[in-house]
Amino acid sequence: MTPEETTALQSAAWSQQWRAEDEILLRARAKARDAGCQPVEPAVGALLQVLAAATAATAVVEVGTGTGVSGTWILRGMASNGVLTTIDYEAENQRIARTTFSEAAVPPQRTRVITGKARDVLQRLTPAAYDMVFIDADEREHPELLQCALPLLRSRGLLVVDDALSGGKVPDPARRDAATVAVRGMLTAVAENVGLIPVVLPVGPGLLIAVAP
Repeated sequence: MTPEETTALQSAAWSQQWRAEDEILLRARAKARDAGCQPVEPAVGALLQVLAAATAATAVVEVGTGTGVSGTWILRGMASNGVLTTIDYEAENQRIARTTFSEAAVPPQRTRVITGKARDVLQRLTPAAYDMVFIDADEREHPELLQCALPLLRSRGLLVVDDALSGGKVPDPARRDAATVAVRGMLTAVAENVGLIPVVLPVGPGLLIAVAP
């Protein structure tokens, strides 16, 4: 490995952990491990907060509540009157997430927690009503959830998708497992959508950000 490559790896590792999490997020992260779910990495959470703050978001949809790690990051960036609609099929995880939101001093009226399959719930939400849609779900569902999420965005709203590089598998043409193929399909659909302005960032397991027309 060249000195330049070593420096690049060290810089990437340092930047991933630069935003330290407080005790509330650390407890939620520990609960996620116990529950068998994988929360977003701290660098992803920090970027979600920045995006929510930069857009002064008042309405955000999250697919994948988990134990409230990503939701707390997002809520901390949203406008003070903003409402997070968070969706998950695991009611027990959402019970834990409600505790996390309470510990983070988030008023109950600022969260709308919906238990159910993401596809079904997204199709019931109001079109063109949200500043940001964040997807952190089974990678095999990415193409379908993309099609459900885009109609929900306001003009210049943000689509954000975690696991957009499948932890480094997407760039490897030899990887043909169902999840990696699905993510590639989702990325192709985004790239071919001339109305979107997209970027893929090597943050966490990969983060897709796209601006709606």
